Amino acid sequence: MTSGAHRKVVTVLFCDVVGSTALGESVDPEALQGLLARYFERMSGIVESHGGSVEKFIGDAVMAVFGVPVAHEDDALRACRAAVEMRDTLPELGVEGRIGINTGEVLAGTEERLATGDAVNVAARLEQVAEPGEVLIGAETLALVGDAVDVGEERLLNLKGKSELVSTHPLVTVHHAAERSHASAFVGRQRELQQLVESWDRALAGPRCELVTVVGDPGVGKSRLVAEALEQIDARVLRGRCLSYGQGITYWPVIEVVKQLAMLPHDEAAAKAIRSLLGESEAVAGTDEIAWAFRKLLEEQAPLVVCFDDIQWGEETFLELVESTALLSTGAPLLLLCMARPELLDRRPGWPVTLRLEPLPREEAEALVGKAVSEEVRERIVRASAGNPLFVTEMLALAGEGRDVEVPATLRALLAARLDQLDDSERRLLERGAVEGELFHRGTVQALAPEETEVTPRLAALVRRDLVRPDRPMLPSEDAYRFRHLLIRDAAYDALPKATRADLHRRFADWLADHGQSLVELDEILGYHLEQAARYLGELGRPDDDLAEEASSRLAAAGELARWRGDGMAAHSLLGRAVKLVDQPDIQLEIAFAMSHVAARDADRLLEEAARRADSRADAGGAALARGLAAQMRLWTGEGSIEDAEELGLAALPLLEEGQDHVGLAQMWFALAFGAYNYACRFEQIVHAAEMARSYETLAGRPHQRSDGLRALGLAYGPRPVGEVLLALDALDSTVRVDLARATLLAKSDRIDDARVLVRAAAEHARELGQAAQPDLAEIESLSGHHDAAAEQLGLWLEWEREHGITGNLAFTLAWQGRELALAGRFEEAEQRAAQAREHPGSSPGTQAYWRQAAALVNASRGEHTDAERLAREALTHVHQTDSPEGQADAYCDLAEVLEAAGRRDEAIAALQEALERYERKGIVPLARRVRERLEALQPA
Repeated sequence: MTSGAHRKVVTVLFCDVVGSTALGESVDPEALQGLLARYFERMSGIVESHGGSVEKFIGDAVMAVFGVPVAHEDDALRACRAAVEMRDTLPELGVEGRIGINTGEVLAGTEERLATGDAVNVAARLEQVAEPGEVLIGAETLALVGDAVDVGEERLLNLKGKSELVSTHPLVTVHHAAERSHASAFVGRQRELQQLVESWDRALAGPRCELVTVVGDPGVGKSRLVAEALEQIDARVLRGRCLSYGQGITYWPVIEVVKQLAMLPHDEAAAKAIRSLLGESEAVAGTDEIAWAFRKLLEEQAPLVVCFDDIQWGEETFLELVESTALLSTGAPLLLLCMARPELLDRRPGWPVTLRLEPLPREEAEALVGKAVSEEVRERIVRASAGNPLFVTEMLALAGEGRDVEVPATLRALLAARLDQLDDSERRLLERGAVEGELFHRGTVQALAPEETEVTPRLAALVRRDLVRPDRPMLPSEDAYRFRHLLIRDAAYDALPKATRADLHRRFADWLADHGQSLVELDEILGYHLEQAARYLGELGRPDDDLAEEASSRLAAAGELARWRGDGMAAHSLLGRAVKLVDQPDIQLEIAFAMSHVAARDADRLLEEAARRADSRADAGGAALARGLAAQMRLWTGEGSIEDAEELGLAALPLLEEGQDHVGLAQMWFALAFGAYNYACRFEQIVHAAEMARSYETLAGRPHQRSDGLRALGLAYGPRPVGEVLLALDALDSTVRVDLARATLLAKSDRIDDARVLVRAAAEHARELGQAAQPDLAEIESLSGHHDAAAEQLGLWLEWEREHGITGNLAFTLAWQGRELALAGRFEEAEQRAAQAREHPGSSPGTQAYWRQAAALVNASRGEHTDAERLAREALTHVHQTDSPEGQADAYCDLAEVLEAAGRRDEAIAALQEALERYERKGIVPLARRVRERLEALQPA
C-alpha cells in the first residue's frame, strides 16, 4: 500500500439526515443520541463494505470517499451501490435522508487526511439539493458507471460556487452491466498481420518504399501487431519513438534511428546534414536538407524496416519527413511502419492509413487471457476488457498478483488501481521516472529520490511487475527504462500533486543540464521541464519569475535555432511558448516570434506591437529593428512601398550598430536584401546587403545558407558578367539556391545542356526540400527559346506562391508569365495576365516593366502601334530603375519588336543594338546571338 499526498480521481459521497432539527424537538436527547449513533455506525459499515472510507462526520452528514487510500477500478460503481444500500437502509432506522455523489480529481493523503478539491464541494452541494429519499449523481459519475445503473431524467442545477449549470441525475437502481457484444464490432488480426507482411513483400519486389500506418486507440494492440509482423519479416529493423512532450522536439525519433544505423550517407552534403542533426558539427542544416539526407541514408542502408511509434505526438516537420521519405524514395526496399493514436487523423485527416486497428473479438480476447486463471476470472476479464489488449494484460497482471479482478470503469481507473498496489518505494521511483518521460534513466530516478538506497533492485522489481522494461539509454553511462505503456507513465505522473511536479521538473532540469550535454535538443527538453515547473507554480498561485525567465530563455534558444534552420513550425511553437512565459519579453524574442509566422500579415502586426513595447522601454534599437522588419513584410503582402521599407530598414542599422546587436544586424541586412532591394530589382544592393548579413551572421554564430542564397541571386541577375559570377559562386557552399543560380548562369553562357543537367538535379533537390525552383526552370526555358515551357513553369510558380501566401509577389509572376505567353504567340492569355498584373499599382519596377512589355507585344500583334510603342517605352522607364542588364535588354528587344511591326526599321535596329550591348556586357551568349540574327535580318540587302 502506498501513502503520501497524491492527486486521484475519486468518487465522493455525502449522506445527511432530513429534518434532524425537528427530530431533536420530538425525541428525548438520550434516545436521539442512540439513534444517531446507530445511523453513523450503519452508514459507515455500508461504505466500508463497498470498499469506501468514511472521511468525516459533519453534524448529521457522512462524507465518504471511494478511491482513498487505495483505488479500485470500479470506485464510481461501488459508490453508487453503497448509496442505494444506504438509501434503502435509512427507513429501517426510522429516519429520512438524502445523498449526493460526484466523481473528480482531489488531493488525498495529506497530513490532514481529508480529500480536498472541487469534486468534494460538488458532492456536498448535490446532497443539499436532493429530495428526501433521493440519490443525485453527477455527470462524471454517470459517465463512469454507464449502463450499470438506471437513472431518472437529467436535472441542470445552479449550484453555489459553480459558474455553469451542473448536470445531475437521480439514481434509481444499480445492476450488473449488460454483457458487451463483440460479434460485429471487431475484426480479426490474421488479415491485418498478412497486410503488414505483404507490404514488406511489395517493398522488396519494387524495390520501393512502403508507408504503413497502424492507427488505434491506446492499448488496442498496435505494438503487439507490429511485433508479430516483424517476426515474419527477415529484415533489419530500426525503431524511433516520438516523445509524449514532442513540441518543438522535431527530430528525436529520427535521431534514434540514425544512431542505430551508426553510419553516415556517402554523399558529402547529406553526411553534413546528418552531422548537423546529431550535433556533431557547428553547421545548422535546414529541415529540408535533413529530410533529404535521412532518405539518402535509408536508401543506402536498405533493405530496412523503420518503425516509428506514437507519431501522433510528432511535430509537423517530422510527419512531413516521413511522408516525403515514402513519396520520394526510389529503387530501395524500405518499409516505414508507423503506429499512432486516432488523434493523428484529427491533425492530419489526409494521412495515409493502411490499418485501422479495432478491439479484439471475444474469441481472440479469450485466447489472449489463456488458461493461467480460472474460467470465472477469465470470463470477467474478457467482459471487462471490451477487447482492448491493454485492459486484458493489465487485469491479468492484477490477477497474477492475487488481486480480485473487477470490471474497470476506465483505463485510468484500472491503472490507478494497479499503481496503488505498489509499495511506497516502488511507486516513488515510478513517479520520478514519469517526470522525465516515457523513457527515463536510472540517474534521473536516483537524483529525484536521493533518499532511496536500493534504486536498482526497486527498478528490477518494476520490470518484474511488467510496468517498465529495460531500454537503450539516450545518455552516456546510464541505464534506461521505458514504461511498458505510455498510459502507465501518465497514470503515475497524474497522481503527483502539482507542487511536487513543479519541484521534480525543476530538479530534473538541473540534473539534465549537467548530464545531458550529449543530447542534440537539450534546450527543447530543458525548456519543457522548466516550463512545466513554472506553469504548475503559477496555477498554484506561487509564480516564480526567475524560473519562468529561465524556461523562456531555453525555449527561445531552441526556437531561434529551429528558425535559422528553417523549421518554421517548430520555431513558431517554441518561440510562442517562450513569449507566454514572461510578462515583458525581450525585444529579440518578440521579433523572433513575429518572424516565425508563416503569414506575413501576422508578422507585420506582431512586429508593430513589439516596436510599441520597445518604445515604452526606451529601446530605440529594438523598436527600429521591429519597424524595419515590419516594413519588409508589408512588401510581400502588397501593402507596403519600397521607399518605406528601405528607409525604415536603413534607419535601424546605426542604432543596432550602436548596441552591437549582431543578430539584429544580420536579420535587418538580410531583410533589406530579401525585401526592399529584391523587390526593387537592385541586384548590386542585394549582393552588398547579403554580404553584410553574412558578416554579422558570422559574428553572431549563425549559419549562412540564407544570405549565401540571396548573394547568388543578386550576382546572377545583377550587372556583373556571367564568367565573373560563376567564379564567385564557386567560393560558396553548394546549396539548392546557389546551384539553381549556377544553372541559370550556365544557360546564359550558352552551356544549355550542362545547365539542364544541373537544374534538374537542383530542382529535384528543391522539390524534396519544399522550395520553389520554377522561376529558375522558367528562366532556362526562356533562354532556350521555349517560351511555352517557360510560361508553364511560371504557372506552377503562381500556384506555389498562392499556396504559401506570398501575395505581394503575384503581380510580378503574372507579368512575367504574360510576357512569355506573348513571346509564344498566345496573345489572349498574355493580355489577361498583363491586366491582372496591372491591378497592382504599387508593384515593383520589374512588375511594372513586364506587364507593359506583355501588353505592348499584344497591341503590336493587333496593329495598335501607338499604344504598343507607348507601353514599350514606359516599360523602359521602369526597367532603367533597376540595375539588371538582362531586364533592360529584354525591354529593348520588345521595343524593337513593336517598332518593327510598325514598319520603323531603323528605330528597331537602334533598340536591338541597345539590347545587344547589354546582353554582351552581362555575357548572355544565346540572347546576344539571337539579337545579332535579328539585326542581320533587318539590315538592308
